[in-house]
Amino acid sequence: MEWRDHGILLSLRRHGESSAIIDVFTAEHGRHAGVVRGGASRKQAPILQPGAQLDLIWRARLEDHLGSYQAELLRSRAVAAFSGRLALAGLNAVTALLSFCLPEREAHASLYAKSEQLLDLLEQEELWPLAYLRWEMMLLEEMGFGLDLTNCAVTGATEGLIYVSPKSGRAVSAKGAGDWVSRLLALPPVLLGEGDADDAEIVQGLRTTGFFLETRLAPSLGRNPLPEARGRFVDALTRRL
Repeated sequence: MEWRDHGILLSLRRHGESSAIIDVFTAEHGRHAGVVRGGASRKQAPILQPGAQLDLIWRARLEDHLGSYQAELLRSRAVAAFSGRLALAGLNAVTALLSFCLPEREAHASLYAKSEQLLDLLEQEELWPLAYLRWEMMLLEEMGFGLDLTNCAVTGATEGLIYVSPKSGRAVSAKGAGDWVSRLLALPPVLLGEGDADDAEIVQGLRTTGFFLETRLAPSLGRNPLPEARGRFVDALTRRL
């Protein structure tokens, strides 16, 4: 068995004396692990960094085997990741959530493309938080827990949407909230795609997406809690307020 693909390095761990097992999110083969011979060497260290864009050749005797990778660096994101505290926290959040959420060997081409675009914005600190929030919305959608914010779940109205139902993930208008208002989640305009937003509004949006990641997605995977890296990113963004 053999295939070639591009991928984003999510994580690696030492394997034996000099090899490493890498977990990669690939364009056509989903999240896929494999052994890199000599992957723990000094020569490979600059290449095998989380977030790196790799050209990969995977080989195995049988399809269900772990297999081995031949990896060549297409684009390093190490410099971008260390350009600031927020960038590093953001990179760690993305790679941790992808490792946490994605089933093995299941393609998610749209999410892959969006993840690649997001990581390419790492050094653009003013664009990154909003891009990350939109990426998290897509992650929920891809995993089957997307929010329906098109109209009010109670009245059907398409205007005045300011809440999200924690049960259904649907929008709720101020008029439709009634006595349930204290139990509803915030729906900032940024989640409706209404232009740019400041950090405070983005943090508010991340609290809402975080609720569904924590209470819907994570339990469905049998994995609790969410990766700490996600919380560290939200904390880093909150400190900018």
